[in-house]
Amino acid sequence: MKHYIDFINTKNLSKNKLALGLNCSIDEIRILQYLSKCLLDNQNNFLVSSVIENVFKAKGAESTNYLKHIKSLLDLEYLYLTNDAGANDIMLLELLNSYISLTPSFLKILENGKSDFDLPNIVPYKDDLDYLKDEFLKINLLQKLAFLRRAEKSNSKIYIDSENNLNSITSCITKRLEITTKKINILHFLKPYMLNKEETIIFFTLLKEEYYAENERMREISTLIELISSDEYSKISNKYIFDEKSKLIQSGLIDYDEDILSPFGGTINKSFYIPAQILQKIIYQKREKKSQKILIDSIMKNQDIFELITPKTNLKDIILPSKTKEVIGLLIQQLDLKVVNLLKKWGIKDNKRGIDAKIIFYGHPGTGKTITAYALSNALKKPILSLDCSKILSMYVGESEKNVRRIFDTYKNITKDLKKDAILLLDEADQFLSQRSVLGNSSVDKMYNQMQNIFLEQIEKFDSILIATTNLLDNIDQAFSRRFNYKIEFLKPSIEQRKLIWRQLLPKKANYAKDFDLNNLASFELTGGQIKIIIKNTAYKVATKNKPIFTMGDFTSEIRKEIDSNFEGVKSLGFLK
Repeated sequence: MKHYIDFINTKNLSKNKLALGLNCSIDEIRILQYLSKCLLDNQNNFLVSSVIENVFKAKGAESTNYLKHIKSLLDLEYLYLTNDAGANDIMLLELLNSYISLTPSFLKILENGKSDFDLPNIVPYKDDLDYLKDEFLKINLLQKLAFLRRAEKSNSKIYIDSENNLNSITSCITKRLEITTKKINILHFLKPYMLNKEETIIFFTLLKEEYYAENERMREISTLIELISSDEYSKISNKYIFDEKSKLIQSGLIDYDEDILSPFGGTINKSFYIPAQILQKIIYQKREKKSQKILIDSIMKNQDIFELITPKTNLKDIILPSKTKEVIGLLIQQLDLKVVNLLKKWGIKDNKRGIDAKIIFYGHPGTGKTITAYALSNALKKPILSLDCSKILSMYVGESEKNVRRIFDTYKNITKDLKKDAILLLDEADQFLSQRSVLGNSSVDKMYNQMQNIFLEQIEKFDSILIATTNLLDNIDQAFSRRFNYKIEFLKPSIEQRKLIWRQLLPKKANYAKDFDLNNLASFELTGGQIKIIIKNTAYKVATKNKPIFTMGDFTSEIRKEIDSNFEGVKSLGFLK
């Protein structure tokens, strides 16, 4: 950490080695130095107006003179906006009341004392994933050059360095391919299309977005054109790549949605993507799957909060009341990308947000809330990060507030490392969503209220899909209830639904006694979760018999145990023999 200590302690920034390598003005370096010092006090989220006041002693109208330095540092990607606004879209005056943080790439520079660009070794490529890492690194550099051109820094040292790095990685890819004997499937796949340099860049940029889902703006025609164009003339000449008759579109390698239209029907913008059938051919290779599994295992081992679930449950296999299934189906339709884009066009949904929703599943235990969340995840093609809420409550006052923040920080870190969005599932979230104490006199009340306030704040900022399951909707604090835009009730199954559940869960290859009566079993007011437990417990008991045959007595004895242990006082409608 020598470079970091030297940087925050130096009084003459014009002679500091790390500062000289940043290619910033002295005022911009002063801002970075101040923010870097604040890291020692565990701060990395700052109001811009406060930063300007602390660094330059400027207030009010005078502080606007320094906003250009904040904008410059955002363009250089040394800072990022923590309120999810796009650095390209924001106006200077908007910055004054925005929050900023140091980027991971700048923190890496602080730690290493130099840029985080590392040229790969000239060795043969091991597989497609190894090759794509280099291509994606090249795309990152092209993005940086586009940012710098837009910020009118195309004559700066950092622009020249980035251009040199781009040439180096391009040369490196060529040399590595020359000594690679293994077949690189994606190159073999693309060869018949004979794409030119610009077309290839566009394809790999969209492929990178399919892999990592980092920035939806990288799908927009204006951003893609900037990526392959060095000036205004080339921007005009490169538009042919996105025409209906272009090679990329005609061949089906890429496609687009017309997500923003003018009042007269003309297309203002297009959002491009790689069709599923193309992705199927180039992404899902066995080796890549193995590498991905190793990566996922490594990421999940580094935390102790979430379980990563990739469900295979289908909604059609879940027995629910028809009304509940209808609402779930409508929810899936509303989370479709085309619907989201249409809502953006109408101004109903913020253009800067992607597919997001906050959902509550409520109802009695065992009515299918969790398994429906799994099925919804499968339908949306998103994994689930499931939280065991009991892990968050701490014995020590004050620790739970930290743990609430940790939930959302860890979620962000995992999804960032996985390079994919995931549904956040808060199972049995009653203790987080319950009504806050009005008096709050005791230390425990204060701790719980503070914990819930932080939880409320984090839910407000959450911009992906969150599902919370709870047993009692009436106990939910109104402030939480307002934050959830979907509330779906799960009722206990009717007698006909219970018959279907019994029939679906009973062992198909087992032997049943003559007294077995499905109608009698279905007459007991049980939930699907209870039926599943009863069948499992009965099977364990029957499996120990000399003649393993299921009788009604086996089932009814387990039903009696389940009902006796049920604190809700469930009454049976059937006749226990």
